Amino acid sequence: MSLFSKNIDYRLLDVINRKSLIKRVLQFSIGCLIISIAYNIFITSNHLVPGGVGGIAIIINNLFGIDNSIIILCLNIGLLTLSYFLLGKEKTRASLLGSILFPILVKLTEHINVWIQIDTSQVLLSTIFGGIIYGFGAGLVFKAGFTTGGTDIINQIISKYVKISIGKSMLVSDGLIVLSSAAFFGINTMLYSILILYIISLMSDKVVLGISDSKAFYIITENEEEVKDYITKTLNHGITVFKAKGVYDKEHKNVLMTVLPTNDYYRLKEGIKEIDANAFYIITDTYEVFGGE
Repeated sequence: MSLFSKNIDYRLLDVINRKSLIKRVLQFSIGCLIISIAYNIFITSNHLVPGGVGGIAIIINNLFGIDNSIIILCLNIGLLTLSYFLLGKEKTRASLLGSILFPILVKLTEHINVWIQIDTSQVLLSTIFGGIIYGFGAGLVFKAGFTTGGTDIINQIISKYVKISIGKSMLVSDGLIVLSSAAFFGINTMLYSILILYIISLMSDKVVLGISDSKAFYIITENEEEVKDYITKTLNHGITVFKAKGVYDKEHKNVLMTVLPTNDYYRLKEGIKEIDANAFYIITDTYEVFGGE
């Protein structure tokens, strides 16, 4: 792929990121606020470890008493630096806002229990409702086309250099964080942490679109090469090409099929619209994906 084509793809990402920017940033900010509230009311009070830098912060806070928001901010800054060198400027920019805003909101909502008094002594109820509220906020963030940084950066690095899917890299990173909680808080807390991580994942996917971890796109477009370049070179996902024939017009056309994580749903959908406003595409939930990267 030529440098000219890469520049076109990154300019396309800029166009997508600017679309309805105020509305998307507002939605993203509300999502981050909801996550922070759930984190401070339900998660920290019971030492639940739902993966991510928030989970690491709870472990470090328990060991050294350092403020959770400071730990999250420091970890995010370190991961942003790592992302810049390993993933590039464009990928890093996508995680920048969330990496800064999330720890700020965690600090601002640190004493929210004074205003919203909830009995969190029932750990199972805290796990269920904390997971639902946290997952709803995360879904708003993903649906707006943003992330909260943190282990999302680690997942992208693992996926790129170890050559495994984002879903598998999430299983590795968050799985190790959750399992490590047993050493600090006991087996029961680890089991509750696994449960809340599952509820968060389920709820966030439900908010974004459907309940599956991945989406399958079937695309027919006149600008086939541009769409293929955007998917393979910019979003880093594979494509399968099917030969098809229209029943009415009798024309032979190619159908592009790609499967990607739900987090990339927005970028691909909007990218197709920018490349070919008349493109025909179908999006379906994909419940299991085997093989490939």
